[in-house]
Amino acid sequence: MRVVECGVPDDSALSRAVIQAADFRDSYRAPLLRRELAIVEIFFALFGHAPAYMKLLLIARKAVASLAGLEAPTVAEIMNPDVKCTYTVGDKIGPWPIFAITDREIVAGRDNKHMDFRLSVLKQAEGDPASVTVSTICTVHNVYGRAYLFCIVPFHRFGVKDLIARAVAEGRL
Repeated sequence: MRVVECGVPDDSALSRAVIQAADFRDSYRAPLLRRELAIVEIFFALFGHAPAYMKLLLIARKAVASLAGLEAPTVAEIMNPDVKCTYTVGDKIGPWPIFAITDREIVAGRDNKHMDFRLSVLKQAEGDPASVTVSTICTVHNVYGRAYLFCIVPFHRFGVKDLIARAVAEGRL
């Protein structure tokens, strides 16, 4: 199995109502060859190894977002995400606050005045083949959110697929 686009899994903690009302949603599934990985290990296998080009784009995005008065991750959170032994709801994982966490799924994201987003990393180890699904949903609140979403979606789609494909190719999943 390679990285494939799919629907948001029915067993995700993401609310069905929020998913249906979202202005943007996408999901990508990839093989999970290392079934023993804990959900936090899977999260960092995906998002803890961003290539330099992606980190530079995120730093530029942070600068623009900060000028607009939006909450954005720090450069340190982008360049060297803090990895802890345990996480609970409200903690930050990488640059994002955690909204839900179980042994199978992490839902993180951010609420801003222009847009709310949620990122789900869901481990689906039952069945053959085992897989991991990364889903993103965004709900915009104003014209700035719509403009931002319009500009960022092509980068987002490419970037998420690239991160997942690299994790698979490098044997981290």
